[in-house]
Amino acid sequence: MLHYEDLIATLTNEGLLKESEIATHTDAATKEGLSLEEYLIRKKIVAERELYEHAAKTFALPFVDCKEKSVKRDVLTLIPEQFAHAHQVIAWDDDGTTIALASTNPHQSQTIEFIEKRAGRAARLFLTTPTSIADALRLYHKNLAAEVALLQTEHDEKIEGTPITDDLSAVRVVDLTLKSAIAEGASDIHIEPTDRMTIIRFRVDGMLKKTMELEKAIHSGIVARIKVLADLKIDEHRLPQDGRFKIIENDQRISFRVSIIPVADGEKIVIRILNESSRPLTLDQLGLQREPLAIVERGIKKPHGMILVTGPTGSGKTTTLYTILNIVNTPEVNILTVEDPIEYRMPGINQSQVNPRIGFTFANALRSFLRQDPNIIMVGEIRDTETGEIAVHAALTGHLVLSTLHTNDAVTTLPRLLDMGIAPFLVASTINVIIAQRLVRKICQKCIEPFATTTTSIESLTNALKGKKGSDLKFFHGKGCKQCNNEGYKGRVGIYEVLEMTPALSALILERAPRDAFVKAAHEQKMLTLLDDGLAKAKQGITTIEEVLRVTKE
Repeated sequence: MLHYEDLIATLTNEGLLKESEIATHTDAATKEGLSLEEYLIRKKIVAERELYEHAAKTFALPFVDCKEKSVKRDVLTLIPEQFAHAHQVIAWDDDGTTIALASTNPHQSQTIEFIEKRAGRAARLFLTTPTSIADALRLYHKNLAAEVALLQTEHDEKIEGTPITDDLSAVRVVDLTLKSAIAEGASDIHIEPTDRMTIIRFRVDGMLKKTMELEKAIHSGIVARIKVLADLKIDEHRLPQDGRFKIIENDQRISFRVSIIPVADGEKIVIRILNESSRPLTLDQLGLQREPLAIVERGIKKPHGMILVTGPTGSGKTTTLYTILNIVNTPEVNILTVEDPIEYRMPGINQSQVNPRIGFTFANALRSFLRQDPNIIMVGEIRDTETGEIAVHAALTGHLVLSTLHTNDAVTTLPRLLDMGIAPFLVASTINVIIAQRLVRKICQKCIEPFATTTTSIESLTNALKGKKGSDLKFFHGKGCKQCNNEGYKGRVGIYEVLEMTPALSALILERAPRDAFVKAAHEQKMLTLLDDGLAKAKQGITTIEEVLRVTKE
């Protein structure tokens, strides 16, 4: 990231913004807790690449996008990983006489001098973008299989013909696995024993993919190492165990939630990865369309009532709740949360974690919260009637309550609450907004291309397309490139349906109307369904029809 003075020099020298505009944007960035550069890029006032290309001109440096280069590992490792992270500089080419370096900082004279002395030859600095540097730094741990193969080779040289089973090897395999998962942006690590092998899989952008296979002999060592890290019982192999641990990786606090269960061939481990240093998103970044966004903003501004987020596990509900909490988190309000578990730490918010073993449940926590003079309460999940009743009573007595519920869509939430035994008048008078959501993979913008819809796709989307012919519509997909590992997708975005409480819906609740009546009323008030929102994003080139169908099919 450019230093503030360098950023101002670039914006003014290259004529990107006027001084008055810079002052206005600086004030807006400060209010949102962002740096000026982050604000300009997030709000799409200046494109990241455009900004750094102009900065390169300002400081008379060549520009390079590392994502467009094939960076070899032997070149990358000319600079030690920790040094590269600390100074945000990477080596991307070496012709034997000169090393090509890339950095976001145009002032790297001391760094260049250090690298030249270390390598014994000249170095030349190129300017690049923060995104390009971040992607290049991930290459240090990009290929877990190669790293472990190297470990096996080193081991074989010491003890020929024996598998890597010693404690030190297990520790190194676990360390490599964790770092590789972080580098690939994985949300979960699956370590699964079979009769002959141990399989490691990463969940990236919501999809599981096999990363590598290990000899079964090392599995017990891996399990033991993870149990030590998570403070679990090493000698317990018959019962499920849950734990957590944290590490600091490249100045980021990474939390790992560990779940271990006994299976036929040993113990299976699933590790959820949570970056506690990541910043909450904005509502715009979540991917809400204009009308649903306006509804959510109206619901947030109300001093009391309930905002419910629904969807299956892994659909981004917690991220949406944290985004809303970040918006309402001001010094004038008292915010309390009860979660299972606490996924992200937020300054200024009082966060609690349930502990059923000592009786600290969602319901008991809510009762205690009401004696803590709260303005806003977040309940991780409404799982039972008791929690639901306390939550709606809290919303009725002047508190804004945020929570999640497991239903397939927004409309079904209303009959679901009634089926839980909550009084109709409580549901009708407390619900402000219901948000149903799914996560779809985004098309890789480096290899995106248009294509005509197929007959099968059109038939699957007949209702959403409202009678348009396949030839009338153009959609997009990713053909695959090295930036997305030839998968055509990179990153995820939400698709939503947002239901606002209206007098018509309140009347149906009081009548205990069937679900079909609620669906009809929602359509009459022009609610965008998950399929509608997904189709709109497919037409905009954000995702594909296949992704929309994958997450919306019942």
